[in-house]
Amino acid sequence: MCGIVGYVGERKAQDFLVSGLKRLEYRGYDSAGIATVSKDNKTTLIRAKGKIVNLEEKLAKNKRDDHIGIGHTRWATHGEPSETNAHPHQAGSIFLVHNGIIENYKDLKAELKGHEFKSETDTEVLAALVNSFYKDGKYPLINAVVQALKLVKGTYGIAVVSEKNPDELVVARSGSPLVIGVGNNETLIASDASALVGHTKKAIYLNDGEVALVTKNSIEIKTLNAEPVSAKVEEIETNLAAIQKGGYDHFLLKEIMEQPDSLAETLRGRLNVKDGTVRLGGPGLSEAELRKIKHLIIVGCGTAYHAGLLAGYYIEKFTPEITIETVIASEYRYRDAYIPKDSVALIVSQSGETADTLACLREIKKQGTKTIGIVNVIGSTIAREVDGGTYVHVGPEISVASTKAFTSQVIAMVMFGLTIAQAKGVKSSTLAPYVKEIAKLPEEIRKTLDSTAEDVRKIAKDYAKYDHAIYLGRDTAYPAAMEGALKLKEVSYMDANAYAFGELKHGPLALVDDRFFEMALVPKGILFEKSISNVQEVLARGGHMIVVTNSEIDLEVENVVKITTSLEIFAPLLMNLISQLFAYYVTVAKGYNVDQPRNLAKSVTVE
Repeated sequence: MCGIVGYVGERKAQDFLVSGLKRLEYRGYDSAGIATVSKDNKTTLIRAKGKIVNLEEKLAKNKRDDHIGIGHTRWATHGEPSETNAHPHQAGSIFLVHNGIIENYKDLKAELKGHEFKSETDTEVLAALVNSFYKDGKYPLINAVVQALKLVKGTYGIAVVSEKNPDELVVARSGSPLVIGVGNNETLIASDASALVGHTKKAIYLNDGEVALVTKNSIEIKTLNAEPVSAKVEEIETNLAAIQKGGYDHFLLKEIMEQPDSLAETLRGRLNVKDGTVRLGGPGLSEAELRKIKHLIIVGCGTAYHAGLLAGYYIEKFTPEITIETVIASEYRYRDAYIPKDSVALIVSQSGETADTLACLREIKKQGTKTIGIVNVIGSTIAREVDGGTYVHVGPEISVASTKAFTSQVIAMVMFGLTIAQAKGVKSSTLAPYVKEIAKLPEEIRKTLDSTAEDVRKIAKDYAKYDHAIYLGRDTAYPAAMEGALKLKEVSYMDANAYAFGELKHGPLALVDDRFFEMALVPKGILFEKSISNVQEVLARGGHMIVVTNSEIDLEVENVVKITTSLEIFAPLLMNLISQLFAYYVTVAKGYNVDQPRNLAKSVTVE
């Protein structure tokens, strides 16, 4: 969601702030702004509704050489998208940017009689609260921020500057990520390390409940209880090329096409094909602990939830004595769910910052259940708070719609399931086919993308006129169908929904008419003939059917996308590639913003 950047150093702050905000555009936003402070205590506040290009137009008339400042891209929560509601917000000499939600802002606002509120935001309330402690000179800037935050209920990542302190910047976090970049005679702030790439390789990731006083040459971190914190400087692993389009028209297409390489990174050093075994060091569970597992909870939202569903289908095939429960984080966090003894929870999140998933993690840990993270972003909150974990190492995902993370999340979870099965003594003859197919998967993905992309592009143009779609599948193809429908819905704005083939007669057949088209995922296997019968049911009612299959079919459907592959177990993952490409090309044909769909954000850090 919203993006934060900050700078203090010797360069022109405006230049870094704008470039940093552009790096964070992928997170989703509706307005942007920056505030800078000069050495003679003069401030410049510039905000604009809409895209950053609108902010740049204003900045062209207000060029400043200031060396400290903060910037923000806003995703509306309190108040409509507007210049007035855009960040930074000012109260007295305080300028503040904020990610998150202040839950008790109305109560705080009622107490702040001396401030004339101009916006509808909870953030302006927080700025006024900081200023109420700071304005009379009783508290230094960092102490004023701390006193204000002690009264706050909710989530926040904030950056604060004051026109009275042109050398200091204060940041703090609770539930919303903040990264401090350590440079030479400069310190950089961002809510996502991608904004720091190319400027520094060194970063400090703030933990919840920490506040930092930052100058160009110093970083002082402490808790809200004034306890000093020893900062751990970590290396930013992302490179500049990874966050650029690399010749592609859109990040979404780039990330779809990167999957052979991104999955290869997920697998690196973890497979022994000769022995038919998997080696995962990250989860940190002993053989004895793995053998005890009887119940596996998989927690995720959106694409991560679908990845958990698909992985669960696979894991239960080779570990039949384990009960697998895949849950939607936003629902599970409020359920009074009983977690049995000998359970392990897989916490799945691309960003590692998903608010609902993080809340589930904390509730599950309270019950004494071991938690394992399936995360992409190194140093993220979930990665730091789980008991153990497996990074998927797919590199940055800039497009809002997740693609390459889904593929690697599924396989990472399947590999964890294989480690459990190995510990429990499941026969190698049962597990070896999974290991062999996983090893082949990167190359099979490459072949599928190379051989089908152009055909999918041509087909997609014919279906861009529709407003409704139904995705269908059975067994492992069903979660893949769910993910395909989500992708189309996210980027093309079609009303796309997925159903298990066997559910057609229980309601969805009523939807089949000329307003809808249908996408059927039909892999080889014991349910192939049943799936073909279901396709015929749709055709008999005038359906407009696209079939994606790795087999031969003899039906008069409108289009068939044939995947030629030696894989059978993981064929649905190849079919998901077709769904990804289809969603991309339909959206291009419609002329919509592929990488930044309306109303959505990449990292959902608020409930």
